[in-house]
Amino acid sequence: MPDGRTCCDILLSLSVCLCFTCTGSSFDEESGKDYRRRRHSAEHHLFTPSTTQETSANHGKTHTGEQLYSCSDCGKRFSSQANFCHHMYIHTAKYMCTECGKCCQSSSYLAVHMRSHSGEKPFECTLCSKRFTRSDVLAVHSRIHSGDKQYKCHMCDKAFSVSGHLNRHMRVHTGDKPYKCYTCDKAFSSSGHLNKHMRVHTLDKPYKCHVCDKTFRVSGDLNRHMRIHTGDKPYKCLLCNKSFNWSHHLQRHTRLVH
Repeated sequence: MPDGRTCCDILLSLSVCLCFTCTGSSFDEESGKDYRRRRHSAEHHLFTPSTTQETSANHGKTHTGEQLYSCSDCGKRFSSQANFCHHMYIHTAKYMCTECGKCCQSSSYLAVHMRSHSGEKPFECTLCSKRFTRSDVLAVHSRIHSGDKQYKCHMCDKAFSVSGHLNRHMRVHTGDKPYKCYTCDKAFSSSGHLNKHMRVHTLDKPYKCHVCDKTFRVSGDLNRHMRIHTGDKPYKCLLCNKSFNWSHHLQRHTRLVH
């Protein structure tokens, strides 16, 4: 603004309140409270600030990256109330995969997840023909070809193609492990690592080989196992061109033979 004020400052001066949930309408403070009571029920886990100033302060923190909302079930934190409310569906089992029991935050997320079981990959890279289950993953993959890594770590100058990877990387520097196992108190820096760890306690093995029916806890183990059936040997020795199914076999070969 020409006078140095932000949009939030102007809204405060007018005693205007934006709905914290749908952010589509503005009200004076009292009307805003009444609107939220009628429009948004308690089941959405709302935490509506009591004053316009508090609303503005919380909104400002979404720009700083401060995470205001913490999930009491898994410890994951969010800077946006909308993202927090969406996340809570993961714990309600409303959108549960019938194949592996994974809970998703919406029906559309569940539909995308089901492709991990069906093998459907409708999105293809025009440069290398690699296929993906989601369009956004294809968009991120395309940065490999363009070399675009716009998200840089200010502590070690490492760069990433997506902001989420930078956020996870920052935990290397901070040591933050917000995802805690409630069975053994072990903590992890990412929710994915916690989910994999939980299968140690549940003995769940959702990834099944369609050739021999052997089951695995993580998809990577299934992918490695499939090389037994396909004969794929992606790890080649640079000294003698001998190929191996697994990287540790190549390492052992290099150590003993060369």
